[in-house]
Amino acid sequence: MEILIRDTPDEVAVTAADIVATYVRRGAVLGLATGSTPVATYQELIRRHREEGLSFAGCTAYLLDEYIGLSPEHEQSYYRFIRDEFTAHIDIDDAVVHSPDGLNPKPWLAAEKYDAAIRESGGISVQILGIGTNGHIGFNEPASPLKARTRVETLHAQTVSDNSRFFDSIEEVPTHALTQGLGTILDCEQPLLLATGFGKADAIAAMVEGPLSASCPASALQMHDRTTLVIDADAASGLVRTDYYRHVEESRPAWSAVDGRPVEA
Repeated sequence: MEILIRDTPDEVAVTAADIVATYVRRGAVLGLATGSTPVATYQELIRRHREEGLSFAGCTAYLLDEYIGLSPEHEQSYYRFIRDEFTAHIDIDDAVVHSPDGLNPKPWLAAEKYDAAIRESGGISVQILGIGTNGHIGFNEPASPLKARTRVETLHAQTVSDNSRFFDSIEEVPTHALTQGLGTILDCEQPLLLATGFGKADAIAAMVEGPLSASCPASALQMHDRTTLVIDADAASGLVRTDYYRHVEESRPAWSAVDGRPVEA
């Protein structure tokens, strides 16, 4: 893993935007996450589009997950979230911003169709990820199969509780979702996981320095040779080897880019 520790959430957003922008310039397939953590990165990318001419016109995007039972127009659907917070403010064609069909009466078939669409697109280049307090990524909850494809998932009580702040009551939070599986996520060219705040410190420690285990789904990213974490000092506070991770970044040779590829690539 490439572990990039920044002092503040704003610095996390800038570094993450630097990495995503390298793919945007290639007209790549972007994997987009929702939730509060990626918003600052999206804001920085919007700023670069408006002020620096960063164009997303050649890109395609796939959302990481979607609630089952919410219409696309619902204010808490991820279909609406990603447009309100990001894609409506850049020059990407809305028709190529894809999300799982949470209203399909046969959601298991919607999951298979979505997974096939990702493969047919050539696969996701950079997949933006957040992490839940219980170590979930996407809606892959503890005990999720490490090789699972896009599928239906029952949300953990902790996830429902964490997400209830976005709804009027906890009873309104959906209990099921469609999510890219861990196997689908691991197919991407580069997983880019963002985390900020003390509330994510235990999950980050389990993901990075704990065992590979379905009990911490994010630990599956240990199996990807280009996983990159961009985290603030608070989220890194549970790590034992922070000095080494900082040393690795400081010692990066001139021919190695921040995303782990040779500069010439």
